[in-house]
Amino acid sequence: MKSVAMHPTFDGWLVALSIAIAVFVSYTAFRLAARVADEGRPLRRFWTFGGAIVLGIGIWSMHFIGMLAIAMPIQLHYSVAVTLLSLLVAILTSWGAIRITATGQLNPRRLSFGALVMGGGIGAMHYLGMAAIDITPAIHYRPVLVVASIVFGVLASGLALRLTFPLRREQSAHPLARLGGAVLMGLGISGTHYLGMAAAHFAPGAISHGGLVLNSFWCAATIALAAGSVLACTLISDLYTTELASRARAHAGRLRQINAQLRHQALHDALTGLPNRTAFLERLGAALTDARAGFGPFAVLALDLDRFKLINDSLGHSVGDELLREVARRLRAAVRSDDTVARMSGDEFLVLARHVRSPAEAGQVAESIIAALSKPLRLETLEVLVSTSIGISLHPGDADAQETLLAHADEAMYSAKRRGGRTWQCFAADMNGFTQERLRLESDLHRALERGQFELHYQPRVDVASGRVSSVEALLRWRHPERGYIPPLTFIPIAEETGLILPIGAWVLQEACRQARRWQNDGLTVCVAVNLSALQFRESGLQQTIAAALDAHHLAPRLLELEITESAVMTDAQSSVAILEQLSHMGVLVSVDDFGTGYSNMSYLRRFPIDRLKIDASFVREMNDDPQTGLIVHAIISLSHSLHMKVIAEGVETPLQLARLAALGCDQYQGYLFARPASAAEIEPKLRAHAALSAVDCTATSARLRRPAWGGLLLASNDD
Repeated sequence: MKSVAMHPTFDGWLVALSIAIAVFVSYTAFRLAARVADEGRPLRRFWTFGGAIVLGIGIWSMHFIGMLAIAMPIQLHYSVAVTLLSLLVAILTSWGAIRITATGQLNPRRLSFGALVMGGGIGAMHYLGMAAIDITPAIHYRPVLVVASIVFGVLASGLALRLTFPLRREQSAHPLARLGGAVLMGLGISGTHYLGMAAAHFAPGAISHGGLVLNSFWCAATIALAAGSVLACTLISDLYTTELASRARAHAGRLRQINAQLRHQALHDALTGLPNRTAFLERLGAALTDARAGFGPFAVLALDLDRFKLINDSLGHSVGDELLREVARRLRAAVRSDDTVARMSGDEFLVLARHVRSPAEAGQVAESIIAALSKPLRLETLEVLVSTSIGISLHPGDADAQETLLAHADEAMYSAKRRGGRTWQCFAADMNGFTQERLRLESDLHRALERGQFELHYQPRVDVASGRVSSVEALLRWRHPERGYIPPLTFIPIAEETGLILPIGAWVLQEACRQARRWQNDGLTVCVAVNLSALQFRESGLQQTIAAALDAHHLAPRLLELEITESAVMTDAQSSVAILEQLSHMGVLVSVDDFGTGYSNMSYLRRFPIDRLKIDASFVREMNDDPQTGLIVHAIISLSHSLHMKVIAEGVETPLQLARLAALGCDQYQGYLFARPASAAEIEPKLRAHAALSAVDCTATSARLRRPAWGGLLLASNDD
């Protein structure tokens, strides 16, 4: 074979292709390292070994494309065994690169080791690839350039690691930073190769024979295409799985957010945003654990707003809700930062006061709350005054269990209410009897109706001018077999709280109609007035209940009068108009009880189909001593007459009160001055004596109320 001079030249396109593949390989390596860092153990092994094979092929392909970029005077032949060995070195180098980049902490020692492994591996793969060239005489290398090529590879690998290692986690990686690291790594791979080629010296007249021939553009294109395809498939697979992982993380994040929202809703009151009973019990349990471990005592405060039901019924539930939100805001501001305020239900709140060592300290917290709530509240166009009753139980002095602490705080709160409200009370041992008594009373009340323990007493209503009796008010009494008569003020609130007022109220209607019909059969025609609770007034089946009572005893509607409190009527006044009109069309009479004690809107009062107004007994008691009260009574009477309504004054006990009412033009009165409430048998003689003076007056008074009576009758106008 003829000897020729060895002056290698480079194909620029193939050089550029080799560098591009090196960068692409490096970028894919860092993506795979991120995948390994994110995955669990089984998939981590898959991505490590699979990625090492793919990347090794890519690096090896870059090397041989770089070799094909050299134009030599002779055709180069390659040893297959050594070439495959260089591929194995490329795969092992890739495996080390992925392992180093994906795991552990990048301290200086690890960075140095990683740079040596990657740079040294790239150099070893290159020089093994060069050693695969079967050429005689053998290639000689310039030592300086050999060392420079390996150092360059190590430095480039170190810089690439330093740049991309903090960003190896997929969620924290920045694309430009990772691309920059890939460029550095690609330059390190290609730089090691081309510096190694520059270090190689081919002897003049060298001969290459045997082995595999790779000196072809199409061979380079084939290697590039194969390597690029493998790398592209790997990268696309990685990007796809990364997108799936990103979506999974996003879904998991939304799920955590939803779970947090659900937990917040489960532990907080929707209206006020305060912790609810469940959350309070959790914190109370934690406080008990801390206290038993020696972290200090604490107190539980039970709060109940005074007169909230009156405000809620009078102004409507929307205003009541706004009141509760403002109370919650003030409570949060009044307590200390480590205290917990919670809403139980309705107008009941609890406070967990940490590090309270004495009743005096607990009283200071209570005083702060009372002061905060005592300031006027502006609700819509009204200024409302709110007060609260507070009961306090202390740990460990009063109890060492959750439910006992809460029960004792409730008992103390009820004691504060009995003292008039707007005060606080610490638990005392003798209070326990009150709560147990109330529970027994509630239990007995459930059985009182079926056991026939209720009865009606009647109080006459007397015409001021003539002294005749035209109607009576039916008053519910409970004759307990052991306790005797239980006052209505004791059991009526319990009946309303438990809902028992509905069946009890239906029984009252039936019994009142039965007695009115019995008197009528005996020649005594008397109109009977029955009180309706707010709960009955809003019951959907009220008309059916009234009609059933009238029909059962064949009683004309004009002999039944329904008394509704002012607060019940003014709760959702718009719907009250519709309910009252329905009752009016039935032919029964309607009166408003306790007038003047609430927040009546005069424009609604004008629209209500009402027959009578009843002046509250508190005004009657004070009208002779307080000029302002007398003016209010006068105004009520004048207003009623202007709207064609009759006025009944209740609670009349002295001749002086009656005389004043007569002077002001009041129509009727009832009270102890004429008769105390009594059973039907006891009151009947007095009714007969005074009803004989004139015909009975149980008709509607207003011209606008001349409506068809129940059963098709037409009511007459006032026959006084």
